[in-house]
Amino acid sequence: MSLRSPILARCRHALGGMARGVVGLVYPQVCALCHERRAPPEAGHVCDACRDRLRWISGPACPRCGLPFSGTVPSPPGPCAECRESPPPWDRARAAVHAEGVALEAIHRLKYGREPWFARFLAGVLVEAALPDLAGRAVQGLVPVPLHPVRRREREFNQAERLALPLARALGVPLVADQVRRVEATRNQATLDRKERLLNVRSAFGPQGDGVLRGHWVVVDDVLTTGATAAAVAQVLRRLGADEITVWAVARATSDAGPPRDRAA
Repeated sequence: MSLRSPILARCRHALGGMARGVVGLVYPQVCALCHERRAPPEAGHVCDACRDRLRWISGPACPRCGLPFSGTVPSPPGPCAECRESPPPWDRARAAVHAEGVALEAIHRLKYGREPWFARFLAGVLVEAALPDLAGRAVQGLVPVPLHPVRRREREFNQAERLALPLARALGVPLVADQVRRVEATRNQATLDRKERLLNVRSAFGPQGDGVLRGHWVVVDDVLTTGATAAAVAQVLRRLGADEITVWAVARATSDAGPPRDRAA
């Protein structure tokens, strides 16, 4: 029996330990939010106690936009008044958690603080909520909300792509980032009211190339507030031929959640 295999195995183990040690120095295994408890890389550097502070969206909600009903639930359950008055261009929109506290801080630090470890944590939240919903449906692919090239150069990555990739892998479908492009560098959505948000992104997206889509497509973003951005992307997918569109976001701004911070969208 050759001695090379055991020796190589020990070398690989030693090198792996060295690599983990280097990663541990660069990204210490302590929670990046509370800085108190252990939180290894596979947990996205967020400890169990901080994760337990997430407020998951559950209970009766609008079947169209996914906004949780407050007060009396319509009987029979149906779309909310806003969706009845102005139906969105998607078929269903859902989000995992309320946009507040831990979720909102992790999203903002991922996007604006260049703290990439939060992508793993937030993607895990998205997969936990979205996978059971989408696993039984025929999905052609996931479309992350694109960034304008200028914004992408500034940020160095598109957070929607990082959040969507683990879900695409879990579903066994492609992540498609070459069908929709952002053609306008829009104003800061967080500073605008609903009407201004709709106008701000009305012509912000367009098709890329001359592809034709069929079937069910899922738009993925980090936060769903008024839905203006997701609606603009969904409209492009409709023009490309998508038959069914679902929107999934990590977090949703709701009436009983704190307002998003005044940051660039």
